[in-house]
Amino acid sequence: MRHSHSENEKKTGIVVIITFVVMIVEIFFGLSTKSMALLADGIHMGSHVLAIGLSWFAYFFIRKSQLNKKYNFNAEKALSLSGFTSGLLLLIFAFYIIVEAANRFLNPEEIVYLDAIYVAIIGLLVNIASAFILHHHHDHTDHNIKAAYLHVIADALTSISAIVGLLIAMIWKIEYIDTIAAILSSLVIIKWSIALLKDSGKVLLDYKNTSE
Repeated sequence: MRHSHSENEKKTGIVVIITFVVMIVEIFFGLSTKSMALLADGIHMGSHVLAIGLSWFAYFFIRKSQLNKKYNFNAEKALSLSGFTSGLLLLIFAFYIIVEAANRFLNPEEIVYLDAIYVAIIGLLVNIASAFILHHHHDHTDHNIKAAYLHVIADALTSISAIVGLLIAMIWKIEYIDTIAAILSSLVIIKWSIALLKDSGKVLLDYKNTSE
């Protein structure tokens, strides 16, 4: 178990660093090029730095605490607590996207298509790489690494929906398609986050399935 936690700590640490670097680059060029699409994606990437950073800190905290005999707690519950918190953040981000999409319907804005597509492609490539790093071989007991994995998969999903939506909007001049794509991807993310909250919540509450 400790070896598994050590490997997962390294994986989440690498993903945090990669995501943080991309966030800084996107925000810098977003400001320098006056591209709102690039700046918005950089800020969105920052939300995942926070969430995945929380997952990394959970492993770090457990490793340090295990070396201190004053601490005596259930490591599985600590990881599930981090996973539960990360699931809440994922749920909040999804609802935020829906609210912004609804606002875009009411107040349409001119889209800089090529800049937005380039940014979405960069984000997709980063998240694909992060997903490979965080792949946890179907380990259902560690809700912390599962939460981090779901964050990058969710971000990859939003990037794919953005690319498809923006291409359709640019080619056929149907500007609201990218907004609909954002809402659909958010609904999928909400479903994933609720499942994560249920699984990690059961561990925190010592839930036992009496039917088993």
